[in-house]
Amino acid sequence: MKIVVALGGNALLKRGQVLSAQNQLENIRCAAVQLARLAQEHKLVITHGNGPQVGLLALQGAAYGAVPPYPMDVLGAETEGMIGYQLEQEVANLLPAERTVATLLTRVEVDPNDPAFTHPTKPIGPVYTREQADHVNADGQWIITAEGTGFRRVVASPQPLSILGLEPICWLLERGAVVIAAGGGGIPVARISGSRKLQGIEAVIDKDLCSSLLAKNLDADCLIIATDIEGVYLDWQQPNQRVLKSASPRLLCAESFATGSMAPKVQAACQFVQATGKRAVIGMLDQIEEMLAGTSGTQITPDLA
Repeated sequence: MKIVVALGGNALLKRGQVLSAQNQLENIRCAAVQLARLAQEHKLVITHGNGPQVGLLALQGAAYGAVPPYPMDVLGAETEGMIGYQLEQEVANLLPAERTVATLLTRVEVDPNDPAFTHPTKPIGPVYTREQADHVNADGQWIITAEGTGFRRVVASPQPLSILGLEPICWLLERGAVVIAAGGGGIPVARISGSRKLQGIEAVIDKDLCSSLLAKNLDADCLIIATDIEGVYLDWQQPNQRVLKSASPRLLCAESFATGSMAPKVQAACQFVQATGKRAVIGMLDQIEEMLAGTSGTQITPDLA
């Protein structure tokens, strides 16, 4: 089978955890054990989120006032390299020496006129209390919104239109490599008006929507979205909340989910299933193998006739 596994940025740096390199490495090592076992039996592409990480880099950059902060596309490329390096090393450490693991920087084209640029929804960085949020955003330059019982910065998250550099991913897969690509949803780029040239743009692409597009383009057999909760919940955070063991796109499209959190995961999974007739799964980072086996997570399959 050909599998795309999308690792959530909030699963690699869990909510409430100190956003340290060591904590991230330990979470990556947990995922790497399962990913290496999958790679022994399947063609594997790994993607990952970068919400906490890119937000942390933005905070660190803002603390150094001698130069203007680096733009989001550059910070996205930095996180793609950082997380990709750790994933590559930990997965490779568990595979035979002759097995290649390759990390690719991936540019993803977006529309500079996407309405997302006027309605930011993508959470990045740590979760704050109200007092902390007011402090870090004292100059009012960031957009802060509520998330659960806390607050987070949000940035524009345009729709991915096309994945640039798809050919090298295919070449590597054909030669038996494990490929890490489209990290953080890819590096957002847009066409300069009246030109074929591209330039970086201030945004963070949703990694699940990008992973869904990548899985469709690669003709993958399964899309696994690994996050920090056990599946798709109905009536989330209500007394009657319940996790779905299985669902169809038709059922999920009739429900509403949190923007910037579960909504893009559900949308991404449904888009893949509807476009390919194949299976997508949403579930816990430490249950990737069980998700593929069909015994964990929310299994999303085509609507029954």
